[in-house]
Amino acid sequence: MRIDKFLKVSRLIKRRTVANEACDAGRILVNGKPVKASYDVREGDVIEILFGQKSVKAEVVSLAETTKKEDAKELIRYL
Repeated sequence: MRIDKFLKVSRLIKRRTVANEACDAGRILVNGKPVKASYDVREGDVIEILFGQKSVKAEVVSLAETTKKEDAKELIRYL
């Protein structure tokens, strides 16, 4: 699954277009390296999102094409 779609499905970023723009700006890191929106996410990857002064780190626990809002928390584990 593409990183921009995973960020939307897991509710880390609200919209896919915003996730895509964040990837293009280099604010999304996977395992410490900046990635493009087309990067394929795998279980066990550590995603870091840079929001200005703050950053959020999360590990990919599982992948799903779609999910309900309540179940989105099960896709990631915050670090």
